[in-house]
Amino acid sequence: MENELMALEEKIVTMLKTVYDPEIPVNIYDLGLIYGVECDDEQRVTITMTLTAPGCPLADYIVEDVRMKIESIEGVKSAIVNLVFEPEWDKDMMSEEAKLELGFL
Repeated sequence: MENELMALEEKIVTMLKTVYDPEIPVNIYDLGLIYGVECDDEQRVTITMTLTAPGCPLADYIVEDVRMKIESIEGVKSAIVNLVFEPEWDKDMMSEEAKLELGFL
């Protein structure tokens, strides 16, 4: 069962890397916007994430994109996306690839 959950989490991370903030050419996973991915024994997924700015005008679009894409993964029964602003996001949370892509390195 643990291997199945690990495989599902890998699929979730892969899918999260297909979600972009339309204003930034880097996926939300590499931007460091994903704070947590939890899967329970019922294949229900909870994503805890933030945005680069609390007043992001595309917040609803991004959250709904995450939810729909996660629910499209075979084996996922439902997805809940919790949007949080603590801790506050900063550029140090980005992957090295994202920093390179955006010119921070």
